[in-house]
Amino acid sequence: MKVIGAGFGRTGTLSVKAALEELGVGPCYHMVEVFDKPGHVALWQAAAEGKSIDWEELFASYSAVVDWPACTFYQQLMQAYPEAKVLLTVRDPQSWYESTKNTIYQVGRMIPDSPATAGQRRMVNTLIWQGTFGGAFEDKPRAISIFERHIQEVKDRVPAERLLVYDVKEGWEPLCRFLHVAVPAHKPFPHLNDTSAFHQMIQERTQNSGRA
Repeated sequence: MKVIGAGFGRTGTLSVKAALEELGVGPCYHMVEVFDKPGHVALWQAAAEGKSIDWEELFASYSAVVDWPACTFYQQLMQAYPEAKVLLTVRDPQSWYESTKNTIYQVGRMIPDSPATAGQRRMVNTLIWQGTFGGAFEDKPRAISIFERHIQEVKDRVPAERLLVYDVKEGWEPLCRFLHVAVPAHKPFPHLNDTSAFHQMIQERTQNSGRA
């Protein structure tokens, strides 16, 4: 493991996943990997319940990890991978809240109940909506304060030489400098998974699940 993402979801993490893989720091684990690997859902549920996880086994084929659920466990991952750098993706708090509310918070209402999605729903609820936001995500000031507190805690807990606080609007340069790699020539920085793209992805996944 070379890079541990400590930033919450909806801070450009899918764009960062694509960027890291373009830079040769991949494959990069992201929440989309969890949904593509049903067996991982139970592992993250166990982690959310405080049980011990074999990180080496879980991330055996990955060189980086970003987004939920892993960002919740960045401190444990720092201990498991003491040479890894920590990437804290950030975003304007107001726009982060609106994006999160209009995307992943609505997923539970958009995806029909089924045995195939029950474990995913439970894990996301345990880890994010209950574990991180205490069941009060709809309280906007409180949710934003939790977001901002997390950012400050990461800054306080991670040695400065090991940490990059990063907004995807900054593009390639800070990320490449942090990783000591060259900026890709003639390659625009990826900007993926905005709100409209997210809803399209969920619709496609729902349709595919219904045909399965």
